[in-house]
Amino acid sequence: MIKLELKFWLAGTELTKLKQAAQSWWEKVEDWLRWPLLQMDAETCHPVMLDLLAWQRDITRFKDEPESLYRLRVKFAFINAVDAGSTAGMTRILQRLGVGYVEIEERMPDRDWDVVLLRFTDSQLAKNPELLRVLIQQYGRTCRRYDFVTLTPVTLGVALVDLNDDQQTLVATL
Repeated sequence: MIKLELKFWLAGTELTKLKQAAQSWWEKVEDWLRWPLLQMDAETCHPVMLDLLAWQRDITRFKDEPESLYRLRVKFAFINAVDAGSTAGMTRILQRLGVGYVEIEERMPDRDWDVVLLRFTDSQLAKNPELLRVLIQQYGRTCRRYDFVTLTPVTLGVALVDLNDDQQTLVATL
């Protein structure tokens, strides 16, 4: 913002009040002019503007989607569209949107060539079933079938024991 300054010979009390009023007015005008630019940020814009940005970026809000996730999807729509179609890109998309770690496996020898396995943990599938469906529909490869496989972490305890056994074979003959 431009800081208004008066010449030293105009530094009287009444002119100072006038300067402060003008300064306040132009700060308001600047905020009004800046408001449309602030609406282009998907993280902070008004929900109505968010819907317009989503329409522009080909994002549709699914049922019961939290607003924070919707804002993330709108924010990263361009980057996700660029990353779509590759294994590394799909991994980045899922990490950007908070799904987390995923293993993607393609063209397994014992399966059809068009099947892609996506390995998630149980909690990832439970928290994001609709999001995963929407992401695969929008950013997945066109001629592929996607199978979700769960990874279940199991804690395993292993003990190493040194037995120090000796073995002898004695043969007696008569």
